[in-house]
Amino acid sequence: MNEINNSTVLILNVDDNDGARYVKSRILQNAGFQVAEAANGTDALLMARKLVPALVLLDVKLPDINGIEVCRQIKADVSTCTVLVLQTSAALTGRDDKIRGLEGGADNYLAAPIEADELIANVNALLRLQRTQMALRNSEERFRQLTDNIEDVFWMFDLEGGALLYVSKAYDQMWGRSTAQLQQSPDDWLAAIHAEDRAAVAAHWQAVRQGEHYDQEYRLLLAGGAERWVRDRAFPVRDAADVPYRIARITSDITHRKQMEGLLHAADENKNDFLATLAHELRNPLSPIRNAVALMNATGVEQAEVHHKAREVIMRQVGHLSRLVDDLLDVARISEGKLMLRMQDVELHAVLEPALETARPLIEARGHVLYLEVPPQPIWLHGDPVRLAQAVGNLLHNAAKFTNRGGEIRLRVSMPAPQTVRIAVSDNGIGITDYNLPRIFNMFAQGASAHDRAHDGLGIGLSLVSTLAGMHGGSVMADSPGIDQGSTFVIELPLLAQAPAPAAPSPSPESPEARRVLLVDDNVDSAEVMGELLKFMGHTIHLAHDADGALALAREHRPDVIILDIGLPNVDGHAVARMLRADPLFTHTRLVAHTGFGSERDRENTAASGFDYHLVKPASFDELAQVLKGG
Repeated sequence: MNEINNSTVLILNVDDNDGARYVKSRILQNAGFQVAEAANGTDALLMARKLVPALVLLDVKLPDINGIEVCRQIKADVSTCTVLVLQTSAALTGRDDKIRGLEGGADNYLAAPIEADELIANVNALLRLQRTQMALRNSEERFRQLTDNIEDVFWMFDLEGGALLYVSKAYDQMWGRSTAQLQQSPDDWLAAIHAEDRAAVAAHWQAVRQGEHYDQEYRLLLAGGAERWVRDRAFPVRDAADVPYRIARITSDITHRKQMEGLLHAADENKNDFLATLAHELRNPLSPIRNAVALMNATGVEQAEVHHKAREVIMRQVGHLSRLVDDLLDVARISEGKLMLRMQDVELHAVLEPALETARPLIEARGHVLYLEVPPQPIWLHGDPVRLAQAVGNLLHNAAKFTNRGGEIRLRVSMPAPQTVRIAVSDNGIGITDYNLPRIFNMFAQGASAHDRAHDGLGIGLSLVSTLAGMHGGSVMADSPGIDQGSTFVIELPLLAQAPAPAAPSPSPESPEARRVLLVDDNVDSAEVMGELLKFMGHTIHLAHDADGALALAREHRPDVIILDIGLPNVDGHAVARMLRADPLFTHTRLVAHTGFGSERDRENTAASGFDYHLVKPASFDELAQVLKGG
């Protein structure tokens, strides 16, 4: 502890004897203290309140007020209660006199005559004690301010009897009960704990006093039935001799953390369910594809009907796989806010026809009857025809999946209000429960399955429908009377304010021109099958399976079009494209990226590398024909 700087310390010297008062003042001043003087009790009390000295050197026998009474009043006054009082007396020096003075509030009692060094030593000892006490009070005040200004509840308990010594202000807010009630009944905090957790918490709390570890998480049941999760920790407080004498306790509100844990747990379960469903959905088409190929290998070419049916199976299942991949890509774009619309004026039939074309194979395969109620007059919208067709197609596809074989599906278009078109898809299928109806448009939501276990899907389609309808300024809703009573899904979209003028007739398409095509893909099977398809289309084909082979064949044959896979070994397609673009020989060569990556970022990257077109695997016959033609 630092030495006291006496020059900053004021001492009030009170004595009615002028000589004695003078001597004591000189002793104190020689020791470096500041000194004020009073000759009676009345002045002493006035000066004590006005100056608030560090210490009063107080003679017991005063002419007006007894020194013991002066001391009592100094200690009783809130403005001077921390002032030290050192009583002195030349007459009242007996044992009882000293006891009376100390019991009256004096911090020490000296009998005259007093030697100078004894007086200074006593004054310094009292000042040291005062400074220690002030430091302790300041520390306690800082502690109180700290605990009163944090959201956690801080508690302090007596170790011996378990009595509550202190609880911070946050208790009232966290527990929903008053501190006053807790002080009257120290176990009142237990009453707010959820009934299912209370007994365990009480048992663990009792064990704390025997030195056991205490770190509990439990629920509080607040007024109105609301629940709050808390984490409660306690530990022993030790004295200077390392002996436990109190229990400190901190309680934190962890409700938000528990909610996040619940959401993460639900998300993890959804992820596991989704991955299991995805694996199931991806395996389903592979089996008929493998069987169809085996059937074609086992039968001669003369059995054209068998080969035709096998090819139809393969095409249907590849279409199903492509649909799954497209849905997954759309989910990624929605999650990143990158789902883009190519808006244009479009007539409703241009939306419905591709939607029906997409869903018709599954509708026919399951033996459903499809009823169409579409007004004959043109109905114009402003939107993305591909995405709108996808939305309607998803509803038709769902109706076909969740209606048992031989069911009925109805597509009805109406205009319930001016400038609004309603597209309703109804079925007499398995229906939707009251529980699932509010969440049917959530991502990865799954309802019941049809009795014959049609493809369940990924639970993505309806979420996409909802998103696409909202992006077009419309809405989607679902309704079902219940299980096995069918369901109806309705999309409402705004109409175009004014129908566009008729477009001029387009010129007749020209016959496709034969091209020299270099096809580059490290997947040999994929390259050879696509090569055969391109040959069938009348083009001259050269195949390469890596960057070196691609560059060598390109310089040898000078192709009109290079269809280039991005994921090549060693040197990827981007680097190959940049090398080709840097060579003047290929300035006018058409570069087509053919890749499994189809996001907007992927398309931007291929464009930056010098590609003219970006096709996502597996590219359709029409897409290949279009890029080879140059459209």
